[in-house]
Amino acid sequence: MGKTLQDIRLQLQRGEVTSEQLVEEALASVKSSEGQGDKTFIKVYDDNAMVQAKAIDQVRKSGVELHPLAGIPISIKDLFDVAGEITLSGSIVKRKSIPAKYDAHIVSKLRAAGAILIGRTNMTEFAFSGLGINPHYGTPLNPWDRKMGRIPGGSSSGAAISVTDNMAAAAIGTDTGGSVRIPSALCGLTGFKPTAVRVSKEGAFPLSTTLDSIGPLANSVSCCSILDQTMRGAAVNALLDKPVDGLTLAIPQTIVLDDMDRTVAEKFENILKRLSESGVRIVEHPCSILSQIPLANSKGGFAAVEAFHTLRDLLEKD
Repeated sequence: MGKTLQDIRLQLQRGEVTSEQLVEEALASVKSSEGQGDKTFIKVYDDNAMVQAKAIDQVRKSGVELHPLAGIPISIKDLFDVAGEITLSGSIVKRKSIPAKYDAHIVSKLRAAGAILIGRTNMTEFAFSGLGINPHYGTPLNPWDRKMGRIPGGSSSGAAISVTDNMAAAAIGTDTGGSVRIPSALCGLTGFKPTAVRVSKEGAFPLSTTLDSIGPLANSVSCCSILDQTMRGAAVNALLDKPVDGLTLAIPQTIVLDDMDRTVAEKFENILKRLSESGVRIVEHPCSILSQIPLANSKGGFAAVEAFHTLRDLLEKD
């Protein structure tokens, strides 16, 4: 596992590293001829990142208390608006689109916190796949087996690789049916999909307006918590160690456990055992309403219908 945001913040506070050095290291990884940078990023903010890093280093020297993300390189998925830029969403058909007038909500929040946007990450075209493959901008390879050329998972493929390959300390992606969680799982990161309304989707190109949500990919749960709180505009508070004794957790028995990989099933059962030993009451719940999922998805589900509505004009043009 790479360094957590907390680790990096402590190093910055102690003077063990500067934001300028962090950005230099990130950009070196992006530009390495032996790395995945050319397939991981659609756009890199070289100059802006360095200017911002130097400015934050000067502010830090003055003793001003800074946000936990200040001076730390973060990547954003290529479906978030950045003022003055065209939001491609991993596609080539939008290259002649009108540039965004404003930053997306989460971009504004990250900037306000002093996070350094290192670049826009590659993704599955229009976020419509969990594989992470992109025929236009390339497919970054999974760090666990590049010799074989395994997929990173998607749609937030570049987001995951930007973190695993130290091109960013953390990444922001979107998740409709797994687009943060899948690449996080396949690449050994922590991914968090919040509820759809938790973080404003203003300025994010949609796949499914019903199911889309914005979430982080990072090296720990605590990292995800910091990013989530920042994007919501909330005060950043450390995760608290709270007793779980007395909690009741329901485990749905319909569909969600079907065809589970044996290794995953063993890990899942181990977690349930640990929770139970800690005082959590585990209840198996039939949750029979989930049996309607295959019918709901038989014609593509929410995502296909809503994606068609969003992309209809582009489809008719071509």
